[in-house]
Amino acid sequence: MAHVEIYTKGWCGYCARAKALLQDKGVAFEEYDITMGGPKREEMLSRSNGGTTVPQIFIDGQHVGGSDALAALNREGRLDAMLGL
Repeated sequence: MAHVEIYTKGWCGYCARAKALLQDKGVAFEEYDITMGGPKREEMLSRSNGGTTVPQIFIDGQHVGGSDALAALNREGRLDAMLGL
């Protein structure tokens, strides 16, 4: 199964939606809460080429984008292959 990382903030509806989609698929993910900023926020900015919105999602180190991008991959039938399902 793929290694999934997701940068989130508290009370973020888009973050909750992305996590729910991954959980529905039975996919474990590593979550980094950047609500208070800090080094993980700087890491996210660097890895996502300056993406400032959350969530920012990575699958096996590849930047996927946010919640809408994850949902689009799922609708297109490409997400399961990326996740190794």
